[in-house]
Amino acid sequence: MDTSTAGTALDLAPSEVERVPVTFEINGKTQRFDVEAWTTLLDLLREHCHLSGTKKGCDHGQCGACTAIVDGQRINTCLALAAVHDGATITTIEGLANGDTLHVMQQAFIDHDAFQCGYCTPGQICSAVAMLDEGHVKCADDVRELMSGNLCRCGAYTNIVAAILDAADLPHEQDGGAGVRS
Repeated sequence: MDTSTAGTALDLAPSEVERVPVTFEINGKTQRFDVEAWTTLLDLLREHCHLSGTKKGCDHGQCGACTAIVDGQRINTCLALAAVHDGATITTIEGLANGDTLHVMQQAFIDHDAFQCGYCTPGQICSAVAMLDEGHVKCADDVRELMSGNLCRCGAYTNIVAAILDAADLPHEQDGGAGVRS
């Protein structure tokens, strides 16, 4: 009998899989979970918290659909292990609005028609909110560069940039903008 994998996670029955206790403040509410050690923040948010606004796109950290705000930083939740971020404060798209009052970025996306199918929109908005909080945006070129990790398959980039500039109260380009450059 080959024992090279004996005692590893591959050999363990489902009830024996290592579970890790984690605690988060998610959208203003403290929540505790026991998760498998390899559970990503994306899977925790979607499967354990039932917050479906954070999307699973590429599952490789290349599209930004899974972006959430963790301890004030925008991260690709598909790449982040929940156990690594134990104790973090997490804001998802569901946590941005204040009751019935939309976050200024959410309203700007509506006002500028900055979405088509809407699949990437939660990640775009969370990324934009955290990006503006970082304080590095001075113009449309900054927005394009700093949002380049968030893809929109529908091509709504011009309107996305306009929405972000509006939410940041920054001037728009005179030529209407070229959207995010690849």
